[in-house]
Amino acid sequence: MDERIIEFVTALRSAGVRISLAESADALRAVCAVGVLDRERFKTALKATLVKEPADVPIFERYFPLYFGHEGPPLQPPQGLTREQQAQLQRAIEQLRQQLRDLMRMLALGEAPTRDQIERALQRAGLDRGMRGNPHAQRWLLERLLRQMGLTPEQVQEAIEALMKQLQQEGMSREGREQVRETVMSNAESLREQLARQVGQSLLNQTQQHPRRQRIDELMNRPLSSLSEAEAEELRNHVRRLVARLRSRAALRLRRGKRGHFDAKGTIRHNLRYMGVPLELKLKRRHLKPKVAMIVDVSTSMRPVAEFMLRMMYEMQDQVSKARSFAFISDMHEVSMIFAEHRPQEAVERVLRALPPGHYNTDLGNSLETFCRQFIDAVDHRTTLIFVGDGRNNFNDPRLDLMQMLRMRARRVLWFNPEPPHQWGTGDSDMLAYVPFCDAVHQVATLKQLADAIDHLFQYR
Repeated sequence: MDERIIEFVTALRSAGVRISLAESADALRAVCAVGVLDRERFKTALKATLVKEPADVPIFERYFPLYFGHEGPPLQPPQGLTREQQAQLQRAIEQLRQQLRDLMRMLALGEAPTRDQIERALQRAGLDRGMRGNPHAQRWLLERLLRQMGLTPEQVQEAIEALMKQLQQEGMSREGREQVRETVMSNAESLREQLARQVGQSLLNQTQQHPRRQRIDELMNRPLSSLSEAEAEELRNHVRRLVARLRSRAALRLRRGKRGHFDAKGTIRHNLRYMGVPLELKLKRRHLKPKVAMIVDVSTSMRPVAEFMLRMMYEMQDQVSKARSFAFISDMHEVSMIFAEHRPQEAVERVLRALPPGHYNTDLGNSLETFCRQFIDAVDHRTTLIFVGDGRNNFNDPRLDLMQMLRMRARRVLWFNPEPPHQWGTGDSDMLAYVPFCDAVHQVATLKQLADAIDHLFQYR
C-alpha cells in the first residue's frame, strides 16, 4: 500500500498539486492511523494531508479512483464441476490454438495475468506512441489493449464458442458447459475492469515522457522575452511543478537549519568552566525563513520576467515569514493585498492590468522616493530586499542616496536583472551604479536562471 500511495502522490505532483516530502510522510502516517478498511476514512486522510488548496480538489477526486478504486472481483475458476469435467475442460483448452489457449487459461481457469504481462501488452498496444501523460487517451488505449489480449466482447464470444465446441467433443454435459460459459463471461468482465484501471495508472505514471521533457528544458533555457504566447503558456503550466521541487528543497534546508550548525567559539567559551572536560557542544541557530520585500519593474521590457517572478515567489510564500510586494513603472504601488486576496495566477494578471505598460516612462528614482516616503516600514534588519528590473531609468536621477539608505536598513539586497552584464551601464542603464549597493546580482533572462536565483534565495544561512 505504501508503494501505491507514493505512486498516487507522484501523479498528483505531475498534475501540479504542491506536495512536499513532509506532507507525503504525513499522508503515510495518517493512513497508518486510520487504516485502509474504511474507504471513506482512508480517502479523507489522504485528502487532508495532501490537498491544501480548493483548486486541487478536482484533481484529487479524478485521480483517487484510478489508484484506489474498485478493481473488479478477482478471477475465479468454475464452481460445481466434477473432477471428470475439470479434466475435460483442461483437455479442451489444450486443443485450442495458442492465442485462445492463453485467453481461456485466464478466463476459464481464473489465472489472472501478472502486472508485467499487462505492461508488455500496454507497450504493444501503443503506450509509447505519444500517449503518455494524456488522460483523454485512456479509452482509445484500453480498446487497443483489449483487442491485443483478445478481450473485446466479440473476441470473448468467439473464444467461448470455440471452447464450447471442444468441450462438447470431450463429452462434457450441457450443464457443465453452461457453468464454464458463465464463469468465462464473469471473469472477462472482471478482467476488463482491472485493465481499465491499469491503463489509467500507466498513463498517469508516465507523464514525464522524454520528448516533452526535452521541450520543457529547451523553453526553460530560452529568454523569456523571446517566447511566443503559446510557449509562455506552456511554461506557465510547468511553473507549479517547478515550484513544487523548489519548495521541497527549501523545506528540507529549513528542517536541517533548525538543528543549527556547530559553533566552535561558543563551544570553547561554554566549556571553560569544565577546563575542557566534559565537553558540551554548542550550536548556532538563526532566523531561517526570510522576510521579503520585492520591488518589481513591470514596464514593457520587463513584463515577461516580472510575471514569472511574481508567480513563482507567491507559490513559495509558505517558505517566507512575511512578504510584501511593490510594482512600479513611473511610480511605486504596493500590490501585496492583491496576492493576499487572489490565487497567484489571477493576482499576477490583475497587477499587470492595473499598471498598463508604456514606452520610455520608467522612473526608478521617483519610484524609490515614493517607496522610502510611504513604504519604508517594509524594510528592516530582517528583510531581504529584492529588486527585479533591468536598471534602465530613462536618464532620470537614479537616487543612489535612497539605495544607500535601503542597503543600510535591509539584511540583504538582491537584484534580479534579465540583461547580461556586458549591457549594464550602456544607454540609459544605471545598473553599474546600483551594483555596489547589492549583496548579489543574478541574471534572470530564462526561467531556469530565475528558478536558480529563487532557489539561492532560500538557501538558509
